[in-house]
Amino acid sequence: MAKTTTQSAVSAARPRLWTRDLVLIILVNLCVFTNHIMSLSTFPFYIQELGGSEAVSGICAALFSLVAVLVRPFVGWWLDNGARRAVLIIGLLGLALAPAGYVAVPMLSVALAFRMVHGAALSFSNSTTATVASDVICRERFAEGMGFFGMATALASAVAPALGLELMGFGFNALYGAAAAISVLALILFAFVRSPRPKVEKRPLSLKALINKDSLPATATMLVFMFTFGALENFVAIYASANKLPSASIFFVIMAVMLLLVRVFLGRLVDEKGEAVFVYTGNLAMLVALLLLAIMPNSVTFYIAAALAGYGFGGLEPALQSMAVHTATDESRGSANSTFLCGYDIGYGLGGGVAGALITAVGYARMWAIVSLACVASMAVYYFWARHSKTSFSLNLAQ
Repeated sequence: MAKTTTQSAVSAARPRLWTRDLVLIILVNLCVFTNHIMSLSTFPFYIQELGGSEAVSGICAALFSLVAVLVRPFVGWWLDNGARRAVLIIGLLGLALAPAGYVAVPMLSVALAFRMVHGAALSFSNSTTATVASDVICRERFAEGMGFFGMATALASAVAPALGLELMGFGFNALYGAAAAISVLALILFAFVRSPRPKVEKRPLSLKALINKDSLPATATMLVFMFTFGALENFVAIYASANKLPSASIFFVIMAVMLLLVRVFLGRLVDEKGEAVFVYTGNLAMLVALLLLAIMPNSVTFYIAAALAGYGFGGLEPALQSMAVHTATDESRGSANSTFLCGYDIGYGLGGGVAGALITAVGYARMWAIVSLACVASMAVYYFWARHSKTSFSLNLAQ
């Protein structure tokens, strides 16, 4: 009897996390990021096929993120006005259109144009999936739930680069046709999601409605860190090929397995201990990973770098997204997610663009070393600003 009472008390203390809608929106998000990442990891090869250089690939990454950043605040405002279903449908249709456009007219200028369409579509899609997840996850287990939601990114990071590189062997028509089909599958899955329809007052379009100031500390910390991830995801495959390292597919699989393990087993720590542990250790792990690529590139260090990068991104991204969003209300949840993801996109795009320019100017090794300094800067932003903000789990737990 006492044991039953204790189990009931524990059950009551820990509200239900897993629901049908959470599982479905995780699967939709998996499709979104599989479409995105399988295109991302192969796009520099497609640019080379069209006669472009690494610098052009960097420009493509920057344009992709620039459009995503410009679109996201308006997506957030629309979401804060109660929209969910229409926004995501538009995004998923765009994710199908863009890869089809790459191969329909195989020209460099057309590829650049559709890359921008792809960036806008991603903004519509993952801003909405994150907001729907934020709607359905209980507050008491929010960081844990967002960590599990982020598993979609981990699984996509494991599957999509390898899938993309394999499909590329059959031609770019097969590759980007599959990417479009995955987006269509996401549309079918989303049809079964009971998308929340929060009752909110209509908010006029204004700067205050577009940018959520409470999420800015976490956003700034993530933005600086994403310089590293933008460089890594855009150029590690070509770097491995040029330096006769193991296949980049293996790198992405190792990175994603570590990312998945972090989110499954350590995500609850943010709710219990705060985000600081992941901000510091995640940045340090990524710093070491990039220095290994810069200083001693060989098979062993390549695998170690993959594991360290997986831990760094896997722990830091959901911790900071939870920090940015967990205090938001129904009226501000969309702008909180879109503001955070704007920082993600800005850092990612600048990281890819700067890395491409650095490769042309000083080569890969020095590029990795220079980009690694972003990890130090990210820790500094968190230490001097973000950890003192009212959205910090660490600050609230200490009080």
